[in-house]
Amino acid sequence: MGRFGDEFRLTLITSDPVLAARADRSGINRVGVDLERLGKAGRQSGQDTRLSDHNMEDLAAIGATLDTAELFVRLNPINADTPHEIESVLGCGAEVLMLPFFRTADEVDTFIRLVNGRAYVVILLETASAVVRIREILAVPGVHEVMVGLNDLRLELGVKSHFEVLASPLLDALASEVHRADLAFSVGGVGRPDDLSLPVSADLVLAQFPRLGATGAWVSRSFFKGVPSDWDLAAAICALRQRLTEWDGASREMLERARSDLAERARAIASTPP
Repeated sequence: MGRFGDEFRLTLITSDPVLAARADRSGINRVGVDLERLGKAGRQSGQDTRLSDHNMEDLAAIGATLDTAELFVRLNPINADTPHEIESVLGCGAEVLMLPFFRTADEVDTFIRLVNGRAYVVILLETASAVVRIREILAVPGVHEVMVGLNDLRLELGVKSHFEVLASPLLDALASEVHRADLAFSVGGVGRPDDLSLPVSADLVLAQFPRLGATGAWVSRSFFKGVPSDWDLAAAICALRQRLTEWDGASREMLERARSDLAERARAIASTPP
């Protein structure tokens, strides 16, 4: 088995073919677009979250730039047009398909049957209903990976900071269920470990992945903020993977201390007036 950071799955959402090509050369594992529209603007109104305007043309353009990274797409929740959506993205060469915002095992089963083994399936766990039904959902054959979507989940739970969810016992329980089902587990997003401009240390967040046994995440938007024009993305990704490996070698006590520090910072954010 290789080093933790080297095997960590990084997924970048972008409609920029130039950035996609750089990401591909830099060792990001999946690159693609976000086609989710249904209900998202209403759910996340007023939040600093990703509301995408990506389209099928963007997906095809991104796919044309990739040599080693897998072509990724997040689709809409299950709806009457889901069969057409799946066929369209598969026709563009999509290799990894994500189902967001589901509440039942039946929705997951419908998605799996429509994909019919033609792509790697990731389900995005981001509703309280799905959390309650997690064992039933994980029993659906054909799921390859489970990712916890912290933004929508914290809204459903009535929590102000998604970092509070990440540091909570709820994430430990979900991770345990996913590992018990022998599925890959991903959660949240990662920033640059040396970025000191963030309200919560990116390094504290990185510590949560080995603690939870989570082996994948989004590359966050903050990863690309405040960097010079000649920034070396490959070096930054290498440094990220190195830091993940270092945290994987930390003691359980150090990891728990990082969890406590993250939870304390999350509570401070929650208590700050808007």
